[in-house]
Amino acid sequence: MKTADIASRANFEAIRYAQLWEDADVLIDALGDQKDKTLVSICSAGDNALAMLLLDPKKVVAIDLSPAQIACLEIRIAAYKNLDHLEFLELMGARVSTRRTELLDRLLPDLDKKTAEFWSSQTAQVDEFGIGGVGKFERYFQIFRKHVLPLAQSSATIDEVFRSKSKEEREHFFNKHWNNWRWKLLLKVFFSNFVMGRLGRDPAFFDHVEGSLANHVAGRLNHAGIDLDPSENPYLHYILKGIQGKALPLPWREEHYSTIRDRLDRLELRCGSLEAFVATGEKADGFNLSDIFEYMNEDVFTDVYRSIVNASNPSARLVYWNMMVPRRMPAVFKENMKSLTEVEKKGKSMDKAFFYSDFVVEQVR
Repeated sequence: MKTADIASRANFEAIRYAQLWEDADVLIDALGDQKDKTLVSICSAGDNALAMLLLDPKKVVAIDLSPAQIACLEIRIAAYKNLDHLEFLELMGARVSTRRTELLDRLLPDLDKKTAEFWSSQTAQVDEFGIGGVGKFERYFQIFRKHVLPLAQSSATIDEVFRSKSKEEREHFFNKHWNNWRWKLLLKVFFSNFVMGRLGRDPAFFDHVEGSLANHVAGRLNHAGIDLDPSENPYLHYILKGIQGKALPLPWREEHYSTIRDRLDRLELRCGSLEAFVATGEKADGFNLSDIFEYMNEDVFTDVYRSIVNASNPSARLVYWNMMVPRRMPAVFKENMKSLTEVEKKGKSMDKAFFYSDFVVEQVR
């Protein structure tokens, strides 16, 4: 089997994503009934693996090539075990705090030596931005908030984004007050493929991208700012304000905190490739594949897709996103798989993580 060669082209030693930028509400709905089943999740920062515990599965296997991303989930597990909900939000960076160093220090004894040393080395950044603000992608938005956004929008205009309005009012506000020429110019520059590749994502993640990222983001902002209510969007709130508002990502919400904490023993963390899971001969009933297929050429995508299908139980669901590289079920699998178009439509309509152009849900026949 060919391997996903992104492992040799991108750097996985530092934290790339310190929080999840895929909507867990959409993921959980798409996975369907998974009670007592086995689920697999690309780890990233770990938030969606934690959210998958809400489906009451037998276990969730969280996999990532990056030791730093596995460490993000390990620190979250320690936080759920040792902090109350408000303390958790402060440490994550969702709420303003003057005690993040103290909260972090309380968690270090629960970590293995190497992971504790890793997080100790991040103390200054955690103190300033929270656990959820120390990744490369989050630093990209910190630069945006501090140096770029003020050139186009006043603080009053930014605050107005998050005042609940009707769709007609949102459209009027966006077109008259937000989408000015300064904003259009800065969007084109700061969200270019080049700048995002250097400051936000790894340049290797753009190897198979065609087209303009800036144009893509501009179009998706219409969805986030007009079709959806920004006051209910934690991702947009963090990008523009650096903390969370009243809306929180699914696994960070108070009503789910104790349930996730009680099911932490169902998590299995594995540092390695998705192919490593397949090689064990294990079978799963649901896969959260993030946007991993975007980083592969067509041949590698087909081969990795085949390996996942072979590691799937009957009726297993594959859930994944595309941002700028179209990836869907290869034609050779049409007899084995089916697209759940109604589930996809529902997910797209409610998806608050607005970067993605496509949301895919496919099921083993």
